[in-house]
Amino acid sequence: MIRDALLACGIAMSYAVRLSIPGLPFGYSELFLALWILLSIVRVLAGGRLEFTPALAQLARFWLILTLALSVGTIVGYLTTVLFIAPLMHDTMAYVLLVFITCLAAAEPDAGRRLRNTGWWIIAVANACFVVQLGLGWGWIHQSGVNPWYWDRFSGWSDNPNQLALYCALLGPLALHLAVTTRNPWGRCLGLTSLILTFYVGRLTKSDTYLYTTILACLILLGLRIRAWLAIDGGKVSLSRQIALLFTVAFVPLAISVAPYALGDAASAENFAKSLTKDKGGQATAETAELRLYLWDEALDKGARSGSLGLGPGPHLERPPITNQQFLPRPFEAHSTILDLYTQGGLISVMALLWILGSAALSAWRARLDALVALMVSIVVFSAPHLIIRHPIVWFSVTLCLVAGTPQAIPAIVRQRRY
Repeated sequence: MIRDALLACGIAMSYAVRLSIPGLPFGYSELFLALWILLSIVRVLAGGRLEFTPALAQLARFWLILTLALSVGTIVGYLTTVLFIAPLMHDTMAYVLLVFITCLAAAEPDAGRRLRNTGWWIIAVANACFVVQLGLGWGWIHQSGVNPWYWDRFSGWSDNPNQLALYCALLGPLALHLAVTTRNPWGRCLGLTSLILTFYVGRLTKSDTYLYTTILACLILLGLRIRAWLAIDGGKVSLSRQIALLFTVAFVPLAISVAPYALGDAASAENFAKSLTKDKGGQATAETAELRLYLWDEALDKGARSGSLGLGPGPHLERPPITNQQFLPRPFEAHSTILDLYTQGGLISVMALLWILGSAALSAWRARLDALVALMVSIVVFSAPHLIIRHPIVWFSVTLCLVAGTPQAIPAIVRQRRY
């Protein structure tokens, strides 16, 4: 239980970069994760058992491929450009930390149960932290050196609102999965209640990506639940199922028939959609879109110039030509997981990432764990305009999906035949 709590605290507080330990160059999240890794290694050295699971095999292949791709990229970067050591070491240490977390978690005996326990701890710790941060935001609590607002956007303990929005986007489907798959009524109540607080904090961040991610995940989850409902009892014919199937089949022609009436009120619908975004679709939204398009174009150019081999870990873009660019870090990130990874490890690393994300989503799909499918959709959608590959909650979610949708262990006889 202690190890589960440590891992949960490390994952749930990974965005809290403003909570630093006085006199140390790292925060509480890194401390908790390092302690969990240390205790896990001590358990193994003391004779603890490890299981060779299909999830572990997939994660090990991915990290091996990514390591080779980043190593080649680092060599190319050393020969062709100027490498910044500080961000290179930062990303390298982050990747090493994630390798230990994912592989050790997947190799635990009864990994599925342990990951579920850790998931409950994550939800509990995250909600407790949200309550404290909301207290800071509304002035009920004071913490020296912490301003929980980024202009009018809520950032809490994170460096920027988008980091907090990512955790809200993933904590929602995770809590829903735990709630609908538990038999404990109190646990179900905790999981469903936490959705309210998570959504409230997510909307305070005013992240457009969080809004789009949540809407798409809810629509996909709704479709999957309808599919599961229609398949209950072997899909036996009943009046309610016939009505639902009729509405499903008739949805497209019905949408086409009402299109002229909907277009007549398009201005109202557009204004409503804009009201949900930050700055109501105004200058802030337009500037963000312009900046991202510029960075994505530069990332594609950088990656292509490296022969699609990458330039090694860390950001590689120059400061964008925008107002107050002197305050931006250098080098700069593309703020897109695919494109940032393309500049780091080239095309091979991108293909490896798509493979592991696709494997996790397919595992959740085969296991008919609809909330986990929505969780993977949230990861994919949020990764498009943001760099999220270094966040532990992303890899905890991937590991959870892989473990939940695959057998717990490969028998020794099968291992001998395969290897």
